[in-house]
Amino acid sequence: MSVTAADFKINLEKYLLMAEKEDVYITLDGKTVAKLTSANNRKLDTVNELFGSVPKTITLEESREERLGNI
Repeated sequence: MSVTAADFKINLEKYLLMAEKEDVYITLDGKTVAKLTSANNRKLDTVNELFGSVPKTITLEESREERLGNI
């Protein structure tokens, strides 16, 4: 579900209840600026969403070295 920031502000309770069942994307000037999701989502769901965000051309070890090298 996608709603404008103005509509979200006016109907906050409605969208908070809706977020228990589905993600609510909030837009401002036609661009998505926020995602409201249930606090009860399982961590595995989040991991599955992020799974494709790491390029397949990098290994786990390379990713770890890159991350630790930036500390």
